[in-house]
Amino acid sequence: MASPSENPSLPELVSGLVGDITGLFRKEINLAKTEASEKMSHALTGVEAFAAGLVFAVAAVGVLLAALVNGLTAFLVARGMSEASADALSSVVVGVVVAFIAWGLISRGLAAFRGNNLKLDRTSASLKRDAQIIKDRT
Repeated sequence: MASPSENPSLPELVSGLVGDITGLFRKEINLAKTEASEKMSHALTGVEAFAAGLVFAVAAVGVLLAALVNGLTAFLVARGMSEASADALSSVVVGVVVAFIAWGLISRGLAAFRGNNLKLDRTSASLKRDAQIIKDRT
């Protein structure tokens, strides 16, 4: 580009402007790719937490629940409660605790999918600044 003391011709000015705009758009595309990659990584973390929550919910219905119910039933029977009552109470207590754990993990996973977490804030702000610069130059 010409030095400030020279008067560049119109074709040189247009050529410089086109080159600047082209370079600017390349940088914006790279920024958008980088930011989208970061957002997807964050979303995948949410998917992992959601999946972990589902695994815990399914596993809780299985072997671990049975073991916990049996252990709590034995404890309550040893304290003088009838076996039928102890078994029912144990099932309810263990089921409620596991349900709260599963709910917490699933909620954490779903929170990562909220619309605000997937916005490309930096790219959007940068494009607005670039548009204003282009307006100012023309």
